[in-house]
Amino acid sequence: MRRTVATLLLGALFASAFAAGRGGAAAGAHADRPADNTAGMPAGAAAGMPADTLRSADCYLEGIRLKCIDGDTTQAERLFDEAVRRDSTYAPALFELARIRIDGGRRGASEYARRAWRQDTTDKWYLRIYGQALLSDGRFGEALGVYRRLVRTDGNDPDNYRLLAALYEQDGQPYAAVVTLDSADVRFGRIPYLGAMKRRLLLSTRQYDRALEEVRRAIGEAPHDPAHRCALGDIYAARGDDSLAVAAYGEALKIDSTDIRALMSLSDFYGERRNYRAQLGTSQRLFANERVPLEAKIRLFERYTADVRFYREYWPQIDALAATLAIRHPDEGRATELYARHLTASGELEQALALYKILTRRERPDAESFRHVIDIESYMQHPDSVDRYVDRALELFPEMPEFHLSKGHVLLYMKQPAKAAKAYRRSLRYAAGDSLRGVVWGLIGDALHQQVEAADSTYEARAVETPGGIPRRAMKRAYEAYDRSLELHPDNAATLNNYAYFLSLEGRDLERALKMAERATELTEGNNATYLDTHAWVLFRMGRTAEAKRLQQQAVVIDGQRSPGLLVHMGDILEALGERTMARFWWRKAAENGYDAEAIARRFERSRAAEAAQKND
Repeated sequence: MRRTVATLLLGALFASAFAAGRGGAAAGAHADRPADNTAGMPAGAAAGMPADTLRSADCYLEGIRLKCIDGDTTQAERLFDEAVRRDSTYAPALFELARIRIDGGRRGASEYARRAWRQDTTDKWYLRIYGQALLSDGRFGEALGVYRRLVRTDGNDPDNYRLLAALYEQDGQPYAAVVTLDSADVRFGRIPYLGAMKRRLLLSTRQYDRALEEVRRAIGEAPHDPAHRCALGDIYAARGDDSLAVAAYGEALKIDSTDIRALMSLSDFYGERRNYRAQLGTSQRLFANERVPLEAKIRLFERYTADVRFYREYWPQIDALAATLAIRHPDEGRATELYARHLTASGELEQALALYKILTRRERPDAESFRHVIDIESYMQHPDSVDRYVDRALELFPEMPEFHLSKGHVLLYMKQPAKAAKAYRRSLRYAAGDSLRGVVWGLIGDALHQQVEAADSTYEARAVETPGGIPRRAMKRAYEAYDRSLELHPDNAATLNNYAYFLSLEGRDLERALKMAERATELTEGNNATYLDTHAWVLFRMGRTAEAKRLQQQAVVIDGQRSPGLLVHMGDILEALGERTMARFWWRKAAENGYDAEAIARRFERSRAAEAAQKND
C-alpha cells in the first residue's frame, strides 16, 4: 500500500546514517574532522583560547562522554545546552542538540541545526543534519532547498536523491522528482529502491510507456524476482490492460506461489474490478500463507464482514476464509474467537458455543469468551448452564458489574426475584457512571415488582380488570428503586416504560405515567411494541380511548401479533369503544397465544352481559 510522502520523509531520518554518529566520543560532531576546535591542540595553544570557549568545550566533551559511553542522553543534553549558553556559536554542541531532538521525535531540532550550519556553510555534515531536522519538524518547503544543495555538494549519497524526489512530490512537482531519480540512475546505476520509487511516480503521472520500459529493464536484470512481475502487473492494471495484469501477477506467483506482495496485488486488483469472488479466493491463499501475520488476516476478515449485505452475498467464500484461519492457527485464541463469531453470525449457535466454551477453559481466559457463552446459553434458554458460567466468570472477574447483572438476570428467569435484587445491588459496587447505576436501579425495581407478583399471582390480571384495585404499598419499594433510577438516568427508557405501566395498573398518577410513557416512546422513535402498548394503556386508563386504539394498533403490527398481553389490550380498548366483534377476535387470538383462559372467559362474559343490557335499553 502507498505510504504518504510525509511518512516517507519522516521515516527517512532513521534510514539515513548520521555521519556524525560514527566513531567514538572524539568523532561526535564530524566523521572526517576533529570533534571540537581544541582537540589535538597542544596544551599551551588551548590555554591561549578564550575562557568561555574552553568551558564550552569542556561541557561538550563531557556531554559526548555521557551520551556515547554512559547512554545518559538527558544529562548530556543539559551539558550541551550549557555549552551553547556559554558560547552561542559553539557549533558542535548545537549539532548534538539537533540530533537529540531528531532521535527523540521532538520538535525544534531545525533551529539548532540551522545555527550550527551558519557557523560553517561549507560543512556537509552540518548541512545534512539541517535537512534532517527540517524534515523532523515538518518544514518540507525549507527542506527542499536544503536537499537541492545537498545533491549539488554531497552527490555521492543516493539517499539525498531519494529525499529530494520525495520533497518534490510533496511539493506537487512529480516531474521534477522523476528528473531527480533519472540523475541518480546516471550517477549510481540502477538502485532497486530508487527504481521502485521512479516507477510509482511514472504511474502517478501516467507515463505508462516509460514505466513499462523501467520495469522490463528490471526484469531483465533480475528475471526471478516476483516483485518486478508485480510492478509490471500494476502498470498494466493502471493502463487498463486487465488480462495482461492478471498474467503478470500469475507469473509472479509462478516464481513464488506464497509471495505476499503478489497475492495482495492480485487481491486488490480483483477488488478494484468488483470481482469479489475472485478477490475472496485470492484472500484465501493469503489466509493459508503462514508468512502473513495473523493480525493482518484478522483485519482483512473484519473488513470483509463489516458490511452485512456483502457478508450475506459472499457467505460461502467468507466461510472458507474463517475455516482456513481456524485451521492454520488452531492454538491462537483470536483466530478461534473470530471463527466462533462467524458461526454465530451464520446461525450455527451450537458450534459457536462449543468454541467459546473451549476459550473459557484456557489458562488465562478473557471476559469476552464468558460473555459470548452467557449470551448464547441465555438465548437458547439454558438457565442452569448460564448460572454455572456466570458463577465461574464472577470468580475470575469479580469487579466486572456485567457478570453480577447476568447473575441477576438468570435468578429473575428462575423466579427468584429476591436473590436477583441482591445480585443487582452487588453490581452497584462496581458500576461506573450514573447511566449504568440508573440502569441497575431500574433492574432492581423490576425484581422487586416480580416479588410482588410472586406473592400474588393474580396481581396483574386483577389490576387490568379492576383499575385501582391494587394497594400502592405493595409496589412502594419498586417505585423507590425506579425513582432512584430516573434521578441517575432520566432517559432510561426501560425504567420510564415499566414505571408508567405499573402506575397505570393501579390507576394512579396517570398524568405522570403519561409523560413517562411518551418519553419512552420518543426515545425509541416509536419502534418498540412494548413501549407503544404501555403508552396506549395509560391513555386508555385516562379515558382517551380513541388515541389509545391508534397506538395499540401500531404496537400489534410491530409485534407481529405474537405477544398475548398486547392482543388482550387491543381487545379491551376495542370493547370500550363498542367494537365488540373485533374485541372478541383479539381476545380469542390472545388465548391462542397463551393468555390465561379464565381471564379471557371473564371478558367474554362481561362483554355479552353489556351487549344484552344495551339491547334491553
